Amino acid sequence: MRKPVIGITMGDPAGIGPEITLKALQNKEVMKICNPVVIGSFTLLQQELQNPLIKLHKISKVEEADFAWDTINILDPVNENFDLNIKGKISARAGKAAFHYIKTAIELALEKKLDSVATGPIHKEAIKAAKLDFIGHTEMFGQLTGSHDPLTVFEVHNLRIFFLSRHVSLRQCCDLVTKTRVLDYIERSITALTSLGLGKGTFAVAGLNPHSSDNGLFGHEEQDEIIPAIEAAKAMGYKVIGPIGADSVFHLAMKNNWDGVLSLYHDQGHIAAKTLDFDRTISLTLGLPFLRTSVDHGTAFDIAGKGLAQCISMEEAIRKAVQYTRVSN
Repeated sequence: MRKPVIGITMGDPAGIGPEITLKALQNKEVMKICNPVVIGSFTLLQQELQNPLIKLHKISKVEEADFAWDTINILDPVNENFDLNIKGKISARAGKAAFHYIKTAIELALEKKLDSVATGPIHKEAIKAAKLDFIGHTEMFGQLTGSHDPLTVFEVHNLRIFFLSRHVSLRQCCDLVTKTRVLDYIERSITALTSLGLGKGTFAVAGLNPHSSDNGLFGHEEQDEIIPAIEAAKAMGYKVIGPIGADSVFHLAMKNNWDGVLSLYHDQGHIAAKTLDFDRTISLTLGLPFLRTSVDHGTAFDIAGKGLAQCISMEEAIRKAVQYTRVSN
């Protein structure tokens, strides 16, 4: 079986992305399942590498890659001479470079040179300092691939969480809980799960208010928007349940092995996934022309450059990129 070519963006040069990328690719079990191409700063990765048995191979195109187990292929589209002095500091220079690593990965994936992309962490303030009009990774991938409103999914163990909204204020996210939007996300989420070979059973929708409002005692969104969306989805043949109180829906999803849960705002699902297993939570972006997976943690400037970062989430992101790329292809 052909091993998929996975593009790995190292993230912000000032963060732990370069370190966890190198550490993940020194795991022979990871190297056995894919042909990785790292997109990032060659000079910085040279300085971060601590293992004399591993070689870094600088390439200008994917076709030049040497996929030996002891070789890490680096494609550097920026050719900035970053060094360890940049670690832990917000800078426009680092933000701009991180964006170009992502842009290059997207271009290569659209050209079918990469089967999927796994991304390292970026820093939103560095992106802003670089005067780039993006909130985060998902927005970059959506705009640069021409994909409308891609789906964000967290996966940890057998729990998969979709998000109705992402980086908006708590007040704004409540306004986004509409029948039309909830129904659209139910349909697209179940379709996405099916494409990954996972859409076989029940899909749940979390409640917005405490106890899903207890029939209107604590809010109107469940009665006015969420329940009508669920009923409409059922009428279309989807196996959907809810709304289920957010204090129990994720536990029940794990226990009953439901296909997925629709979280109605950012922190509702983030807290559940990261409390369950912070290190092994990964993010997937679906609805693109290719699969994107990601670590689900930040740049960790406080430990960047100190050799202390754990690479478990990066390893998981690469494994899931391989697993779901094989299913969808």
